[in-house]
Amino acid sequence: MKPITHYWQSFNLISVSLAPLSLLFCGLVSLRCLLYRLGLLKTVQSPLPVIVVGNIYIGGNGKTPFVIWLVEQLQLAGYTPGVVSRGYGALEEDALEAENHPWPRRVNLQQDIQLFGDEPYLIHQTTHCPVVVDPKRSRAVAALAQETDCDVIISDDGLQHYAMTRLIEINITDAQRLYGNGLCLPAGPLRERMSRLKSVDYIVYNQFRNASATPISAVNDKEFIMAYEFCELKTLAGNNEKSMTLADFKGKIIHAVAGIGEPMNFFQMLEAQGLKVIAHAFADHYSYKAEDLLFDDTHPIIMTEKDAVKCQSFMDDNLLQESLSEIWYLPIKVQLDPQLIGKITQQLKQL
Repeated sequence: MKPITHYWQSFNLISVSLAPLSLLFCGLVSLRCLLYRLGLLKTVQSPLPVIVVGNIYIGGNGKTPFVIWLVEQLQLAGYTPGVVSRGYGALEEDALEAENHPWPRRVNLQQDIQLFGDEPYLIHQTTHCPVVVDPKRSRAVAALAQETDCDVIISDDGLQHYAMTRLIEINITDAQRLYGNGLCLPAGPLRERMSRLKSVDYIVYNQFRNASATPISAVNDKEFIMAYEFCELKTLAGNNEKSMTLADFKGKIIHAVAGIGEPMNFFQMLEAQGLKVIAHAFADHYSYKAEDLLFDDTHPIIMTEKDAVKCQSFMDDNLLQESLSEIWYLPIKVQLDPQLIGKITQQLKQL
């Protein structure tokens, strides 16, 4: 049986039959927004400007690479940004391992990644900016404002978290699938109607699948293209210490491992670079074990950087030491038209 996501890309018997539920969902979303506008639901004011990076399409669309780019660009512009996140995949407070770590939690690379989730951990590891996770993002915003010297806060996801005030909204859109059939859940993939895009400040189209041939010029004053630069592969395990690029694996069979929102994006990108891919898709935020990386051959393994941060802790496992497969991960950097950061910093200066 095909997953429900298969039916979200077109109008078909399944999506049409679920349309009444979508109308109900949209009605509840609209009512919730109205209650916030009327002040009947509480909005927590932030002492610092907040930039929300989110989407109306449920699931992975490339928000985390964009957040890393935005943090680094703001740092270059002289700002001191901090990041808040829901912390998807993080241990809840009632979990035994997390009982002494209440919300909000500030990411610490010396502690278990499961306390924070893979994306916040990766953002902090890459940018060194303070990152706070909390299911209530407005509470994480308050913690950053009170406990750090941040002067601007970026929310990784949270476009629909209306309890958190925001200065700028940025919607990340997968350039290939766009908005599917345009319907809200469960008949389609949208968290809000497409009309919501009229109120966001910027729309960024994620061109990851066609990264090698993507221009980064702006579409217009509101819409921008996000292209990718593939960095040198880094090793997690194995005896090969030389630097490698994707070109070094061209024509070779590799195991591709991805536990991200859209694993197929990663697999198709590797295939587009000429690699022969044996795909291993895992659930987003999957918690890996050493056994997950043991295959019946010695073909090298290539995974995303997001997956690598979760696998680093067991690289000394005896099972992996006995394996002859080299394990690599692929860091990426995004490229955008510099107009976008110019517009964002201009809004911050006006504030």
